[in-house]
This record gives sequence, C-alpha cells and structure tokens, in this order.
Amino acid sequence: MSLSPRQKKHLRGLTHALQPVVMIADKGLTDNVMAEIESALDHHELVKIKIRSDRDTRTACIDEIARRCAAEKVHVIGQVACFFRRNPEKPVVILPE
Repeated sequence: MSLSPRQKKHLRGLTHALQPVVMIADKGLTDNVMAEIESALDHHELVKIKIRSDRDTRTACIDEIARRCAAEKVHVIGQVACFFRRNPEKPVVILPE
C-alpha cells in the first residue's frame, strides 16, 4: 500500500499522541520483537517504535521492519519510527482520500 503525501501528513499528526509500543535495544530485531510488532500493527494499524542504537543500525532496522511487516514508514525522528499497515478486516484509522 502506498500512501499519498496528504495521508502521510494526517498519520504524522496522529502519531504525536502515541507512546512507543515496542522498544528495540541491544539484541536487535529478534523473532519475538518482530512478532510483537506484527501484533501491534494488526491491532493498532499505526504504531510508534523506539530503536535504541546507532544511526546505521537504526536505519537498517527501520528498513527491515518495513520490508518484513509490509508496513509503510510514516516518519522517523531520532530514535523513534512510526509505521502504518491497514488491517483489512477491522480498519481502525480513517485515512483522507
């Protein structure tokens, strides 16, 4: 799913009120962390993830999450990345056209 600039702007506004639901630390993207991210995306659609590592590792983690979860990266600020993936059965977030 590709988001329009207007939809991304809307989602960025929604992420301000969110708290990180998953934190990635020293061990990186383990299977358990990926399962937790999948679960959060299924339930919330829009999630905020805190990645505690250096810039290169963060960038690799963000790309890996987007690829493995088939999620759209909404934005990244410092150690926090926000992702969106539509739940086809029970949509939670209403996107503008």
